[in-house]
Amino acid sequence: MSVPVWMLLAFAVWTLSIMAIGVGLHRWSLILTGRAELNQFPADEAHGPPLYRRIMRAHANCVENLPVFAAIVFAAESSGARTPILDWLSVTVVVARVLQTTTHLTSGSNTAVGIRFSFFTVQLVAFFWMAGYVAMRDVNALTLSVVYGSA
Repeated sequence: MSVPVWMLLAFAVWTLSIMAIGVGLHRWSLILTGRAELNQFPADEAHGPPLYRRIMRAHANCVENLPVFAAIVFAAESSGARTPILDWLSVTVVVARVLQTTTHLTSGSNTAVGIRFSFFTVQLVAFFWMAGYVAMRDVNALTLSVVYGSA
């Protein structure tokens, strides 16, 4: 597997881990100790302590961004783009994601939100850079193919 595919897998495992450990552990501990019923966790209303609510939001944020990263990695793999720059950018995405999630879980203060947003911005820049790099690489290959007649 290429580095971007490995990083996509890491992003998916991170997303699942946040859900299983952060959400599942909390809910099942309440259910198994008789402090809650299975149906006491409606998705459309806030419940649980502040940390639990931050975990829920951090997980949702991972779920929202995972398909974007997957689409970019899919495009890179489909085009045959395997370069150190894509490797570096994909690692950057996952490291920034882990740091963003970790910051999200530590606090809801203004400082934490600012730091979290900075890590999210790093991911956005990497997403656009990767997507642009893959697109330009493919456009250049198509242009050369048209100009020199090699299909």
